[in-house]
Amino acid sequence: MGIDYMIGYDSEPKRALTIAGLMGRLKSRERAQTIIELYRRQGDMRSPEFMGFEMVRHTADGTEETETIVIQDLLDLAEELKLYEPYCVGCPANRSETSFGCIGAINYPLSAEAERWLLDQLPDNSHPLTFMLLQKAVREMGYTGDAASPLRVQQGVFLESPIPLERRMGDFSISGNQIFELLFLSGPIKPAHAALLLQFFGGISPNLDADVMIQLATPPSQDWINDHVPFLHRVAAGDDASIVSLKHFFQALYLAYRLDVPILLDV
Repeated sequence: MGIDYMIGYDSEPKRALTIAGLMGRLKSRERAQTIIELYRRQGDMRSPEFMGFEMVRHTADGTEETETIVIQDLLDLAEELKLYEPYCVGCPANRSETSFGCIGAINYPLSAEAERWLLDQLPDNSHPLTFMLLQKAVREMGYTGDAASPLRVQQGVFLESPIPLERRMGDFSISGNQIFELLFLSGPIKPAHAALLLQFFGGISPNLDADVMIQLATPPSQDWINDHVPFLHRVAAGDDASIVSLKHFFQALYLAYRLDVPILLDV
């Protein structure tokens, strides 16, 4: 369970399987592999056709339905993915350079260390123009953090810290709940919004010349982006799993920005 994201770049796999169909098959394959590994660790060497698990679904009227899922059925559903893997080779949206590398996930719970890392990336008075844009975005878009509060209540499920971490910068303060809302609870991330988020969270430099910042919303070309606003985040040895996933997310956000396409989210 986590935040699933996809670079919204048009491709044959998405056209043939649909976005929902592609995501469903990938999740089926991942779920099947996880459960097979769990069975194997317990010494169970049965064929996947004899393995299963129960899934509880909550219906609209408040009742619950239990369904038995056979692992082989999940594998059969995912089998069609193999037909479309060759289209991923050389695809400009392939962040991870693997099959279906335009898709990624940030697993729950988001660690407290990662929440602090996000807050620490934000610009302050040493980057006055970007700092002003951050305050303007939080104020005008109404990022109060209220939308993320219910996730925090379920302690350790979505967010590791039971209370939202905060950062104060002079008269302006911002919480981890507001950050979560800003990044993940505002719908698909369009390119112009992606440019702002990359500035706010250190994906590109927060200290750009004014003429460069003016062109960020409608950059002249991909070459211009490469030359003027290169991607900065790199995975470091001390990063925990959540921070690594966040850096991969920002890299996907950068690729989507370069391709002038949105990032699609399923939170």
